[in-house]
Amino acid sequence: MNQPAPKSVFDKVPASVSFPQIEDGILALWDRLDAFQESNRRRKDGKEFVFYDGPPFATGTPHYGHLLAGTIKDIVPRFWSMRGYHVERRFGWDCHGLPIESLAQKELGWSGAAEIRDKGVAHFNETCRSLVQTYVGEWRKTVRRMGRWVDFDNDYKTMDPQFMESVWWVFKQLWDQKDAQGRSRIYKAHRIMPYSWKLTTPLSNFEAGNNYKDVQDPAITVRFRAKNFDSKLRLDPDTEVYLLAWTTTPWTLPGNLALSVGKDVDYVVIRDLCSAAKPVYVLAKARLTAVFKQADQYEILAEMKGDSLEGWTYVPLFDYFANHAGA
Repeated sequence: MNQPAPKSVFDKVPASVSFPQIEDGILALWDRLDAFQESNRRRKDGKEFVFYDGPPFATGTPHYGHLLAGTIKDIVPRFWSMRGYHVERRFGWDCHGLPIESLAQKELGWSGAAEIRDKGVAHFNETCRSLVQTYVGEWRKTVRRMGRWVDFDNDYKTMDPQFMESVWWVFKQLWDQKDAQGRSRIYKAHRIMPYSWKLTTPLSNFEAGNNYKDVQDPAITVRFRAKNFDSKLRLDPDTEVYLLAWTTTPWTLPGNLALSVGKDVDYVVIRDLCSAAKPVYVLAKARLTAVFKQADQYEILAEMKGDSLEGWTYVPLFDYFANHAGA
């Protein structure tokens, strides 16, 4: 077979080259040689190097974070492949969690778990499955352009029963493993998490960040009915006495367990003259004019420091944790 004569090492190198054109040429050469698959075929009898590649969500196109991590994920198996190991590199898709469910809800025009249950969980699940392949073409194009060697044709999806069962198998192994004290590596604990009331589920930091936005905080003043109060106030036992509390997180009120007061803050006990019931309110003196705009709307009954309020109790707004009173 006639081979083209090699160019002389003294041939002039062009002063200006197109790097994209060179890269396209390399990709075309890899395709013609089936280079990636051929490299694995040549090592099929070699020792396996297992590479666990955390898959991206199947709900959007690649971004910079994917490209950076994908490059690192390509370097590791290439290194071990060059060492003679057989390294199977299957691309994967994360099909679980809120990203795909949120996409399905937008597709169907549904909103929240209640509507999903009402209109059909099976239909919703099938919509989620159908959307998994939405961006495969874009991912394949971008990952190939990066020069990454990975198998898109033999990919895996976390919704595959075989994959899910393998995850449960791993958890079973962790459950069976015990430490020196005989405790399992799987345990129950508590952690404060972002929460979606619409989807009725905790959110990861990534999921919460996807919908992060600047909003006007709903600052509200809440009144808590006092159950006992200082006898020095000499109020009628039937008098309605309320502690006023200000908050910018009203969504935490169902779980409220205590009220905070400033030890050295000045507080006032006032009677509301605008209401027929003439209830008594306890609030910070500095906030008095924010609650009552006119001096003739209230009567000051007493003043005290915050430490005088220690030990007061009140009726909870909600009874979810009423049994924790005094705990």
